Amino acid sequence: MLKNNDGQVRAGWLIAIALVAMFIGQTIFALPGTILLGIMDAMNNPDTLSLDIMVLSDEYPWVFLLMQGGGTVGGLIVTLILWRYMNKKSMGELGFRGSLTDLVYGLLLGAGSIAVIFILLLVSGNVEVVNAFSEPMFSTYTITFLIIFILVGFFEEIFFRGYVMTTMANRGNKKWLIYLVSAIIFSLVHGANPNVSIPGLINILLVGLLFAYMFDATKSLWMPIGYHITWNYFQGNVFGFAVSGTTPHGIYQVDISKGNDLLTGGTFGLEGGILATLMILVGFVLTNVYAKRKVQQPL
Repeated sequence: MLKNNDGQVRAGWLIAIALVAMFIGQTIFALPGTILLGIMDAMNNPDTLSLDIMVLSDEYPWVFLLMQGGGTVGGLIVTLILWRYMNKKSMGELGFRGSLTDLVYGLLLGAGSIAVIFILLLVSGNVEVVNAFSEPMFSTYTITFLIIFILVGFFEEIFFRGYVMTTMANRGNKKWLIYLVSAIIFSLVHGANPNVSIPGLINILLVGLLFAYMFDATKSLWMPIGYHITWNYFQGNVFGFAVSGTTPHGIYQVDISKGNDLLTGGTFGLEGGILATLMILVGFVLTNVYAKRKVQQPL
């Protein structure tokens, strides 16, 4: 039960151990920021203490960065330690190989996908931009969430694609199962997000499959890392939509109250809408085109 026919610990057990350890690492590393967030709230609002993390993050973005960023770094460190000493593998085997061109393509593809969705919603009248395009509202959140989303992009791709998929591949699992398991776990951990919706979780499952395909097609984590970063950042901090249910802080503010939730995703954000579904599917096609051209290039 614990080991396979070759005497190796089964991939499921390794992934389960890593999940538990990762969550513990996140909790420990997020603790200083969490404590400081509570202290800041107690000092500045002694009569109206709030236990809502999202409310507090709006009031103290740099402290929220310490908490959220700290937790992300903690999960990342734990993952890398387990990969090196439990799985006994190198960083190259985790997925850090290939060209940084993959990263650039991923960054452009993620940003472009969100921009296309935004334009479609705008021209169809499903969103209204509150502030003029000539008057972007830069703020502390513009920087703090850039740092957070960079950390999240690296951590989640290293864990859900690098660790989970490679661990399963090393144990001889079928490719379809590797894709599916990594995407299902990825979607399920977003199930506790604010304003969660079934369409949102389905789209997160689909984008998890896209990330898995990017990783498999390029044999590198760079493309999914890039796509993940700009997919999140352009949603929340450029165009002002919620990101997986979290509060947006865009340089542009959008009003979705008159829009169709099937298109805008409602309070969960663009990931809860069918336009995101379509752009994720387009992402498969564009990744395939890129991967084929990369193979055809002369050495």
